[in-house]
Order: sequence, then structure tokens, then C-alpha cells
Amino acid sequence: MKTNLLLDFTVDKDNSTIIVKREFDAPVDFVWRAWTEAELLDKWWAPKPWQSKTKSMNFEEGGRRLYAMQGPQGEEHWALADYTSISPKNNFQQLDAFCDKDANLNTQMPRSQWSVDFEPANDSTTTVTVHIKHEKFEDIQTIIEMGFKEGFTMALENLDEVIDNQK
Repeated sequence: MKTNLLLDFTVDKDNSTIIVKREFDAPVDFVWRAWTEAELLDKWWAPKPWQSKTKSMNFEEGGRRLYAMQGPQGEEHWALADYTSISPKNNFQQLDAFCDKDANLNTQMPRSQWSVDFEPANDSTTTVTVHIKHEKFEDIQTIIEMGFKEGFTMALENLDEVIDNQK
């Protein structure tokens, strides 16, 4: 695993957006699959010791992924990704939300718009840039207080392990 891979986590307060830029030591084909196939997503999406468990996933425009983050004591936090736009191996967009196991939205928690860009740096390295747009800056503060930065950073490191195991 490369130890000098780019990770940039920025909060754009004026636009209520989190921008995460991360480099991966793998070609764009594999990195795209890791973000868009349930079997691979479940290997890295949750920060350890938590695990991601996809209940259902239909990766197409108008489709969705319903999944749980499962903790070591059996606790579950459900989430939903509604796919709004897909440009294969280039970009996908989704509405992200907390929900229950039946996909009923938790309206007490903020919903966000994700745009995920994939850029091959060369034949063996891919840069992923994630823009997470919230309705208001207070929503960003809420998820940051919940540990989003640390959890997402840990999950991205899990993807490095998945990549290493594919080599």
C-alpha cells in the first residue's frame, strides 16, 4: 500500500459543502466497481470495527442502495442512497439519507447530495473527488459532530486494503 496517497478533506462553509479528494493505488475500472457494486462496497464502506451490510442495491439512475452500518454489539444505523445520475467510470450522483430498515427516511437528520468524480491519474492510480452538498452549514456541523470526517477517512483506508488484497 502506498503511504503517500493524497487525502484532502475540506469544508466549504459558504456553499454548505464537504469536499473529499482521495487518491487510490488502482486503475479507475476497479475503483469505480468498488464504489458501485454492493459486494465490494460492503468490504470497505464502514469504519472498523463496524461493517456495511447492503440489504438491496440497484445501481442505475432512479435506483437505490439500502444498507446498514452494523456495530460490534449488533447495533444498526440504516442509510439510503438514491442514485440520480450516472456517467460510467466518470461520475455518479446520489441523494444520501438516514432511514430505517424499510427505507423510511429519518427526517430529523440532514439529507445530502453527493457527487462522486473518478479521474484516472495514470494506468494504476485514480483520484476520487466527493462533493457532499447540504442544505445548510448547520447540517454539516451535525454530521461532523457525529464523527463523519474520522469515519469516512477510516472507510477510505479500508478501500486501500481491498485494493491491496486484489493485487
